[in-house]
Amino acid sequence: MRDWLEQLEAARPAGDELLAVLVYVAGKSVAIGEDELAPAIRRALFVHAAGGDPHRELTLDARAGETLAADLDSGERRAELGRALAALRDEAVRLPLVRDALGRLLADTELAWRTFAIALLAEELAEE
Repeated sequence: MRDWLEQLEAARPAGDELLAVLVYVAGKSVAIGEDELAPAIRRALFVHAAGGDPHRELTLDARAGETLAADLDSGERRAELGRALAALRDEAVRLPLVRDALGRLLADTELAWRTFAIALLAEELAEE
């Protein structure tokens, strides 16, 4: 993981992109059953499509992300995401860009959770 974080630091992705990548990786440890995830993603994709071109770029404030974040929200899942983000931050001690982005996500749980939802949607759209 440390090597990947070093590569991410060197690549210097833009702010929202960096947040999304970090949350996507941390989010792999958040347990969500497919029986709950699939219909929630479908609903969010309908919201996204209703707003215009369904292949447009997702932003962190996208309505579809808010919809998915609300559908999947639970205290335990937020805690799982927080623990995974904290573990990444522990690995990024000497990587200021990555460390600061992780600190921002850990300080703003709403931003972290919404970014997680956007990352799930982006993954789904990439598979289409």
